[in-house]
Amino acid sequence: MSHWVESYSDAIMPRMTTATEKSPLPNPEQLHPQTRICAILDTGAQYSKVVDRRVRELAVETVFIPIATPWEELQNYGAIIIPGGPKSVYGKNSPHCDPRIFTEEHNIPVLGICYGMQLMNQSLGGSVEKLPHREDGPTTIRLDDDHNSSLFADLKPEQNVLMSHGDSITRVPDGFKVTAMSGGIIAAMENPLRKMYATQFHPEVDLTINGKEILQKFLYDIAGFEGDFTIEDREEAAIKYMREKVGDRPISLLVSGGVDSTVLAALLAKAFPPEQISAFHFDNGFMRKDESKKVKEALEKIGLKLELIDASEDFYDAVGNSIDPEFKRKTIGDVFLTKAKQLMIDRGFNPDEVFFAQGTLRPDLIESASKHASGEADGIKTHHNDSPLARAFRDAGRLLEPLQELHKDEVRVLGASLGLPTEIVWRQPFPGPGLAIRIIGSEYVCAIPNSHTLNQLQACDTGDIRTTLLPIKSVGVQGDARSYKNVVALSGTRDWEELGKLALEIPRNVHGVNRVVYVFGEKLLKPVQTGLTKTLLNRDSITQLQSADEIVNQVLLKFDLVKKLSQVPVILTPTDFDEEGKRSIVIRTFITNDFMTGVAAIPGTEYMPEEALFEMVNRIMEEVRGISRVLYDLTSKPPGTTEWE
Repeated sequence: MSHWVESYSDAIMPRMTTATEKSPLPNPEQLHPQTRICAILDTGAQYSKVVDRRVRELAVETVFIPIATPWEELQNYGAIIIPGGPKSVYGKNSPHCDPRIFTEEHNIPVLGICYGMQLMNQSLGGSVEKLPHREDGPTTIRLDDDHNSSLFADLKPEQNVLMSHGDSITRVPDGFKVTAMSGGIIAAMENPLRKMYATQFHPEVDLTINGKEILQKFLYDIAGFEGDFTIEDREEAAIKYMREKVGDRPISLLVSGGVDSTVLAALLAKAFPPEQISAFHFDNGFMRKDESKKVKEALEKIGLKLELIDASEDFYDAVGNSIDPEFKRKTIGDVFLTKAKQLMIDRGFNPDEVFFAQGTLRPDLIESASKHASGEADGIKTHHNDSPLARAFRDAGRLLEPLQELHKDEVRVLGASLGLPTEIVWRQPFPGPGLAIRIIGSEYVCAIPNSHTLNQLQACDTGDIRTTLLPIKSVGVQGDARSYKNVVALSGTRDWEELGKLALEIPRNVHGVNRVVYVFGEKLLKPVQTGLTKTLLNRDSITQLQSADEIVNQVLLKFDLVKKLSQVPVILTPTDFDEEGKRSIVIRTFITNDFMTGVAAIPGTEYMPEEALFEMVNRIMEEVRGISRVLYDLTSKPPGTTEWE
């Protein structure tokens, strides 16, 4: 496991390529002939727009269009890709394409991915079934022994890929051959005579180590694209877009201090005179320790005048005692815009003329199931910049979001080109709702697991490692859909390779689970189904988490891990582990390039030296009051999201 994680991390961290521009469906008169364009159908997948991005990185022009687009509008494209999606092909409202894509005699190469593969298979008479075993997360597949598939040419027999599916193909259509297997599950199939290819895994994401090469083989070797699509300079295009949209009207800029809003601030400063921009930073009461002060100081160093406003009481009052993750996310997002609008009114501006600038990225809209990202996606978690009020502002044309087609690594590339300092460009991401979504709430109500889940877990115990179901839940993404399921704790010996394997296997076989953690300290010898400390969004719990978070970030800096680890959320949970009134802390490391998929850093590697981890754990236990245990999140994405809520 640790070897696999090292190879994955080495593969993605240097890949800071400048990705391509995604625009609305272009005017046909401005395009190359359609035969030089790849059509990508919108199936609602979390990764659909990652497919789009990967194809454009390979210098092939794309259009992203509804899955129901009729064949007459598709038949002149150079290739068609049908990505994954959250639905079952047998579902009542599942998206379906024009069947002539598969049945019409044509010479257009078609690539089906995950749901797209199942749709291709079903349409041509194959079988798709829901098997007892599902796959969510990194998986090793084996290519067929003949190894003569054009899609996998020159690749080694075993490949590390990302799987995320509940349904599986049990029989392929006539004329197709199976080209890869994942254990007993069909992982790829093809009919080269009809130029139809399909993978159950996701080649577009970083967790599929050679995925970019597989897509390149489809686009270049099979579809015949020449890789001659060039893109306008991203900075110039963004500035042009903003100037045309805004003109001389006022702009309200909400700055969190994270990478996205800071890059947006630098873009705005270059595009508009300073008197046109009103920049605010709200201390919402859920910031890291001294975070707001650090944000103001950092941005003033690059010449941005920022007004710091303590709005913590407004946010506390709005959230109240709610422990519901979605309520917290949506409410905090709405309060941000409500406060920003009122500030502009107080300064004499007409709010109907003001543009509200947000550093919204593509993954934000995808995970929030925004119609601006997909017409078919399942909502995983609502980002604060896609709250109900944000959607109303967007529909009214009042939001300015020039980064909304980008991913985090692309924003960093843009930030560097704008001349932002390295320490700002490489800051650890911090969500707009802040620590509010890193505090797992409890009103003494336990998430009691069912007996079936407990029975399934018993089979996972080993002699030295104990599996224990915790009475808390977290948000995950499985089969491109949202899940909200229990957390499993592993305790006992620290064999990190074995623990990592269990973290992969348990969610695949125990369907009531989407996250696996290791618990430091003595082995858990009895079930943990009760014993939650009341935990609400108040100053007590926030201060507790701020202290632990500060320790973790100090150690990250000390061991020079900030650039190696893409994100390190620290979470407060109400689980007391039989120490009444205490809580527990989770350290969640995440290695990714696209922030849509990723893995936890396995301790004992260069990404998390054991010395660094032990220092975090020991200092938290010694310096933070009221902590019973420290947990380490071993879950990849999928099945667990980066954040816990």
